[in-house]
Amino acid sequence: MKIKGSTNIVGLIGHPVEHSFSPPMHNAAFKLLDMNYAYVAFDVNPNNLNEAIAGAQALNVKGFNVTIPHKVEVMQYLDELDEVAELIGAVNTIDFKNLKGYNTDGIGAVKAIEEVTSIKNKNVVVAGAGGASRAISFYIAKYGAESLTILNRNEAKAQNLAGDISDSALIDEVKSGSISAIDGYVRNADILIDTTPVGMHPHSNDDPIVDAGVMDEDLVVFDAVYNPNETALLKEAIKANAKPVYGIKMLLYQGAESFKIWTGVDAPVDVMENALKDTLNIE
Repeated sequence: MKIKGSTNIVGLIGHPVEHSFSPPMHNAAFKLLDMNYAYVAFDVNPNNLNEAIAGAQALNVKGFNVTIPHKVEVMQYLDELDEVAELIGAVNTIDFKNLKGYNTDGIGAVKAIEEVTSIKNKNVVVAGAGGASRAISFYIAKYGAESLTILNRNEAKAQNLAGDISDSALIDEVKSGSISAIDGYVRNADILIDTTPVGMHPHSNDDPIVDAGVMDEDLVVFDAVYNPNETALLKEAIKANAKPVYGIKMLLYQGAESFKIWTGVDAPVDVMENALKDTLNIE
């Protein structure tokens, strides 16, 4: 890809951003489609967020992905919010055409899970009640789950998130509870989603939130962690002959959604996935 005077810039803002796998994924897509775009990561100190958005507009940047710690704070500098991003209360994609914020994290998770099973009419258990859980849980509700249970160490946080989802009227049954009781909830679940950082590099030897003995072969197990690719939880799922869904798929599909928002073009998902696997050294 040759950078020219007419090259369109998109990118990532966060703090830090060195760990990001998004640049190789998006740049592989632009190269394949021979699009005059380049994707760059920008480390933006939280104190400079307002100036970064204004500067990007002034420089005719076409779009941003937004990662920690800017996903909530950035909303106040946008002109418009997508309906689901507003419900979630966080943005991970900005389109500078109309300075509009979106959240593609949830749809990324849903598309990853729906490669294996439909979410409609399923009983879903979500571990964690942070930003990733919030984004995913709203989409799980939107896609027609029968019931949704949110578990967290801080039970009040799970209760608050469950209340927000219930208030949205996207789903009839939303429950919350303590993650210490997760075994009992998983035994009655169709889908288990782990949004906690348990098992994330460099803590890949952490004990998983659930052991194989609690799982059955019909259970779908999704771990939002993508480094390492095969987390301790997914190893337990494989041991139980349950159906694993890898975090790399969420990263892939949220990126593909952002790509379409910025360019209006369907993303070449296969090429983006291969670029991710190469970056993460996955066979």
